[in-house]
Amino acid sequence: MVERRPGVMPPKPGPPPRQVPRRTILIRRLIALGALLVALVIIGVTLAVHHGRSTAAPVTTVIPPPKPFRIIFPEGMTREAMAHRVSVVAKIAEKKSHKHVQLSARGYLHWSQRRAVAGFGGKHSLEGFLFPATYDFLRNTTSRQLVTDQLEAFAQNWRKVDMSYARKKNLTPYDVLIIASMVEGETVAPDERPLVAAVIYNRLHDRMPLGIDATIRYGLHVPGTKPLLESELASDNPYNTRKFLGLPPTPIGNPGLASMQAAAHPAHVDYLYFVRKPDKVHHYFTASFQDFQNHEIQYGFTK
Repeated sequence: MVERRPGVMPPKPGPPPRQVPRRTILIRRLIALGALLVALVIIGVTLAVHHGRSTAAPVTTVIPPPKPFRIIFPEGMTREAMAHRVSVVAKIAEKKSHKHVQLSARGYLHWSQRRAVAGFGGKHSLEGFLFPATYDFLRNTTSRQLVTDQLEAFAQNWRKVDMSYARKKNLTPYDVLIIASMVEGETVAPDERPLVAAVIYNRLHDRMPLGIDATIRYGLHVPGTKPLLESELASDNPYNTRKFLGLPPTPIGNPGLASMQAAAHPAHVDYLYFVRKPDKVHHYFTASFQDFQNHEIQYGFTK
């Protein structure tokens, strides 16, 4: 028997609790897990970006090096002609850059005066040692630096010259350099260099005047476009190899490697004379004076 207390009503029986399907629960859990993963990814990216910003190196502007100017010295060019070209190219460089350029003809002539060159004994004019080539320079390149570059290029190329044959003929390195400058001054066709060198060797051996007109032009500053006068051919200038025996006092220009090698190793021929052909490129070579004169007449050099 149940005891009933006044004022207290027993609970009425209600409907049974609703059952949620397992599939729905699984879907809800997967959605929650996906949301959590997305949140974690967003937090990770945010931290990485913040870290990258805090440790990145500062951005620097790379300034490209200045573009060099260029000067070309052809083979056979004299020291004075090189100085003139320096002046011309320096003015062009100043015009292009709108700024002052250090190179000058005056500075070039000053730094290319007499100097001792290793392997050549004593001091010499740098005529012959200023190697002809293409050189790059900047606005602040000095004339002294350009001359130094040419001397270094000469030394590198001279090491390729075999002096063994010239020594047997009692010629010094400076003698060979002088011969090389004459070869350069007299030839246009490359294959004639050893032949012109042979004529010089043979004439030295026979104690004949060399008769190289290029030396007279150098000594008297007569350009190649102007014919030599009789008074110039008979002058007492020390570079007059028609009048004086032996080699001229100095090189008459700055030869390239091919002429230096030809001067050290001339062709083994008996030629003593050569005359320029009408094409103004090639020469006719001979050991006979009569044959030489005949071809002079044939080519229109004498009447």
